[in-house]
Amino acid sequence: MDADVYRVVRGELIADAEVVQMLPRFLRTCQTTDDFWQHIKMEFSTYAERRAHIREVFAPLLEYLERAAAPGAEAITDALRNLQEGEVHRIWAKALARCASDPEGAVTAARTLLESVCMHILDGLAEGGTPLYTPGDDLPKLYRATAEQLNLAPSQHTEDVFKRLLGGCTTVVESIGAIRNRVGDAHGRGRRPVKIAPRHAHLAVNLAGAVALFLAETAEAKAPKQ
Repeated sequence: MDADVYRVVRGELIADAEVVQMLPRFLRTCQTTDDFWQHIKMEFSTYAERRAHIREVFAPLLEYLERAAAPGAEAITDALRNLQEGEVHRIWAKALARCASDPEGAVTAARTLLESVCMHILDGLAEGGTPLYTPGDDLPKLYRATAEQLNLAPSQHTEDVFKRLLGGCTTVVESIGAIRNRVGDAHGRGRRPVKIAPRHAHLAVNLAGAVALFLAETAEAKAPKQ
């Protein structure tokens, strides 16, 4: 490995606020190729073990970079960044990164993303007044409260096509909450745990991202102009 290439690439990765959280620990601590060589020799005795380890620890980052390049991901990333809430953006990055390597964790992150976006929007709409939700509210309740505040509830519209479209959004949100309860990593397991494939995680994360984007853009459009 070329020492100069390692130094430059490492610096670029560490400088990226989104990427740095997904970097393996050794890349953050090993400043030179010599540092890395000393580290990897201490951890693993064979080249096969070292290659396997490197593939494993870089898998979340590679998955994130691949998913971030997918159609729609960039728009969602930009919209969530515009919320000016770093935690929301971090959760979205985590959801993307986990789809292939940790599908169940990705489903959990998808639900957390929607919960966080809803709470962020409701906090902004409350403007220091009476809170629009309680800490114990689940995802469907948070979404209904957010939709009503943004005039996105199906009952607030008379045109059938919009009622069905907005009703579909509600169904998506409720389904993401349900699948997370069923197969996510936030609960205990029985003897026959339900397995989720990466394709299911991609679906859940992409749907959650689309709804989050819709909510964020609607909130921005309805915000008072400065």
